[in-house]
Amino acid sequence: MSDGSERTPDESGGHGADGKGGRKDPSTNEGSRFDRLPATAADRTVEGRATREEAVGWWVERFGLDAERFAGHTFWEKGSGKIWAFADDVDSPAELEGLGMTFLRTRQEHWKPTTDAVQRFGRGARRNVVVLDAEEARAFLRGETTDPEWDGDWGYLIAAHEIAGAVEPIGVGLYLYGELRSQMPKGRQREL
Repeated sequence: MSDGSERTPDESGGHGADGKGGRKDPSTNEGSRFDRLPATAADRTVEGRATREEAVGWWVERFGLDAERFAGHTFWEKGSGKIWAFADDVDSPAELEGLGMTFLRTRQEHWKPTTDAVQRFGRGARRNVVVLDAEEARAFLRGETTDPEWDGDWGYLIAAHEIAGAVEPIGVGLYLYGELRSQMPKGRQREL
């Protein structure tokens, strides 16, 4: 028997967070939807959410990339600190399973770039790129820790290898205490 109140689905086809079909609160972080990163801190409505300016600025500062490399991309958070890059635009918020590629992990002590983002955007990086020789590159792709010659910053680096006269990014490495720990996802590790 009905109590007389109608529950209507929201735009995603389900019921909103208020249970009455209303849209979910845009000032909260929802793990089931993509929210566009605000342009600047002045535009931020969700506490702790990175801004586009901060995300792009991190890549520029950490790896010496040109900010123009990210032109034409929109940036989105889904969940807590999982930033996605999308080479187009859609309305925000968007309730989808995936949107573009994972780009950066924030909301932790040290931001971490993703393998996909390093391979897509890392070409041309001028800082914090460790170029591995052939054996080191093979070990890195297997997910192993190596000890390359490196006298730069500690932390997340772009691991790269010279191929056909060009330095190509392979993935993300974590350099600590004289060793490079491969961050190659298990499903992408290869024996070459």
